[in-house]
Amino acid sequence: MLLAVSVFSLLNVLVKTLTSAGYPVAEVAFFRNLCAMPVVMAMISLGGDWRQIRTRHLGGHLWRSTIGLTCMLLMFLAFDLLPLADAVAFSFAAPLFVTALSVPLLGEKVGIHRWGAVMVGLVGVLVMLRPGGAMLNPGVIAALASALCQALAMIAIRQLSRTEAPLATVFYFTLFSTILCICLLPFGWRTPVGWDWALVAGLGVVGGIAQYFVTRAHALAPAALIAPFNYMALLWAALFGFILWGEVPDHLTLAGAAIVMASGLYIIYRESRRRLPVSAGCPATRGGVATPMPETVGETGPR
Repeated sequence: MLLAVSVFSLLNVLVKTLTSAGYPVAEVAFFRNLCAMPVVMAMISLGGDWRQIRTRHLGGHLWRSTIGLTCMLLMFLAFDLLPLADAVAFSFAAPLFVTALSVPLLGEKVGIHRWGAVMVGLVGVLVMLRPGGAMLNPGVIAALASALCQALAMIAIRQLSRTEAPLATVFYFTLFSTILCICLLPFGWRTPVGWDWALVAGLGVVGGIAQYFVTRAHALAPAALIAPFNYMALLWAALFGFILWGEVPDHLTLAGAAIVMASGLYIIYRESRRRLPVSAGCPATRGGVATPMPETVGETGPR
């Protein structure tokens, strides 16, 4: 999981580099998904069973892909408009949205402890926004909207995971997202030149490698155990942002992010306790509510 978060952080750097150079967000997302397809197919081949991508729920996969691609586009836009660490910090609000939305969308019962954690997490978001919402700008709106879409994608994955293999969800997300991005290309296209071709190709390769590490992590350990390592993404974002763009997160961003992370960790803890009798011995596909499945980690940031 540490390798996955590190590689996904490198993907975020590639995205910010390309969008900052003027490449349209939809085009960057297109290359991200197109170049990931060979890696995903290799993962399925290594598993030795192509039957696992059979499905009777194409509609569910299409919905998950649509909301997941929306999450990706918004997050890429946030990377372009915000310092890297700020965009990643706001993406940590996704588990809070998952907990809140699991009540109306999944019919789950959320106790006072997790509701309390959600409220504390929202306070952390308000701290990052500054008193009076002084930091509320298009980049922040994109990052928070991406977190909300990520939460909806997580819920869709939880529904699909009842009948679908994890790699099937990865395969159809990559396939449908590539097709959907093609529909957006007429609205903005800039032909890569020179070394930029290496960068756009690297998007898919790096993303595919990171997804492989996440898939292995979920196969080797309970999701609630590996979920906290997602928060290493903020350290990587702060490091890359400082080295490459001279970005330094201020004290309010770091304080708010710490509050949001603490609330997310508590939600993971409560969720793991609630699911322990059911999920023991089945670590790879269920896990805690705050843990994205392999195909969503790091697309936010999460990725």
